[in-house]
Amino acid sequence: MIRPSGFRGAAFGEASEGDLRIDADRRRLVSADLGIPPEWAFVSQVHGTTVVRATTPGGKGEADAIFTTRHALPIAVATADCVPVVLEGTGFAAVIHAGWRGASSGVFQETVATLARAGLTAQRAAIGPSIGPCCYEVGDDVAERFADHVATTTWGTTSIDIAGYLESIMNPLPVWRSERCTYTDAGLNSYRQNRTRLRQVAVAWLPPV
Repeated sequence: MIRPSGFRGAAFGEASEGDLRIDADRRRLVSADLGIPPEWAFVSQVHGTTVVRATTPGGKGEADAIFTTRHALPIAVATADCVPVVLEGTGFAAVIHAGWRGASSGVFQETVATLARAGLTAQRAAIGPSIGPCCYEVGDDVAERFADHVATTTWGTTSIDIAGYLESIMNPLPVWRSERCTYTDAGLNSYRQNRTRLRQVAVAWLPPV
């Protein structure tokens, strides 16, 4: 697992750990290494902006962001090119799944607003591995949604930098950002690379009291 520096309860998975959504045995091993319970809360991701609050482990329905104020309750999303984000603040942890649809629709902003309505404020953010602008080829209809973050792939077509866009709207939060690209890094799952059904997870938690 990739542990962003300065975070008390955040980890980003790699392909070698298996798909921790569905492999309970591997999830128990990873949880033991992280010092957290093996029962996690997940959502059914739909590339939207719905944010849910988790108070117990298990499935939490269709959403693309989860937060919890319960200590020692791991919350997780799964990605294989989209951008995973962890937010930390006093008394809570949150995790976000942001593809181009969710990012352009405001899943990050909606998460911050939902936290604010609960009296919670993010103090730091971590952006995990995702497909980079080197490889995220898109059409003009998608590129125009990210006008300030349009780039060019290594093969010369239009691409976008979603992680860069997200980092830009997180100001003034301090942000830790992985520079690993899921498409080019063999240690990460990438749907764009080989249409894999496997995913790596991003997991966040409030440490036990």
